[in-house]
Amino acid sequence: MQTHLPTLRQLRYLVALAEHRHFGRAAEACFATQSTLSAGLQELEALLGVTLVERTKRKVLMTPLGEEVTARARLLLRGAEDITDLVHAAQVPLSGPLRLGVIPTIAPFLLPRVLPGLRTEFPRLRLLLREDLTARLLERLSNGELDVALLALPYDAPDLNMLALAEDPFVLACLPDHPLAAKAEISGIDLAGCELLLLEEGHCLRDHALAACSLPAPSRGDGMLATSLGTLVQMVANGLGVTLLPRLAVDCGILAGTALITVPLAGGGSRQLGLAWRRSSARQAEFRLLGSRLFA
Repeated sequence: MQTHLPTLRQLRYLVALAEHRHFGRAAEACFATQSTLSAGLQELEALLGVTLVERTKRKVLMTPLGEEVTARARLLLRGAEDITDLVHAAQVPLSGPLRLGVIPTIAPFLLPRVLPGLRTEFPRLRLLLREDLTARLLERLSNGELDVALLALPYDAPDLNMLALAEDPFVLACLPDHPLAAKAEISGIDLAGCELLLLEEGHCLRDHALAACSLPAPSRGDGMLATSLGTLVQMVANGLGVTLLPRLAVDCGILAGTALITVPLAGGGSRQLGLAWRRSSARQAEFRLLGSRLFA
């Protein structure tokens, strides 16, 4: 007895509809017409003999079985992409599209420095960049929306491969007349009585900076928080406190236009910069090659 299986195109339509909850937007994401996508989904439901999508005038809802089938479909599509990636990587390393996620405390400081060299060495590489917080990048990585992520380590993600590539020391940034400015180096004890300004929760740099000085996380609502390193620098420059910055950002001129000075941390507290990718990815050799160029 011959069994008719769903096609990858049908599964792609289903996943797109589950993500967008709108037939028009799902069709655009699949480079198909709305009628083609709708017909493909109807064929899939007829093939399986079940209802996967509830269609109403106002919204699109997935049935409970539809949600489960969609989750399995994502895994199948990811496996098919890995097959294509395996063959492609064996032919020409670092060519074609590569979806790279980068956290905002790395992207504006490292990428402008390394992208020109990557374009020269790998002219057929087409980097598709997405900047976001670590948790959201790793979720997209696990879902197959990204190929690899450039982030700060350590980070707890046991289902992913992590490759540490470089150390990025923290330094204290403060005004020249601050009591800590005269020290040769500072420790967590020195910071205990200071107004320490940090990035808001969700930025892994916040946790790494506190860990570098062996400081506990502030109570929720304590102190002033910033959404970016640039805002953090301006807060310190206006006398609101002190902060801990990664050396990467300082070396790339984030303090330009301010009077702020930096003081190293005792013990050389730092974060690690590195790459993360799915364990099932067939492009591991390419990612290691990319890492060697990012921090050459």
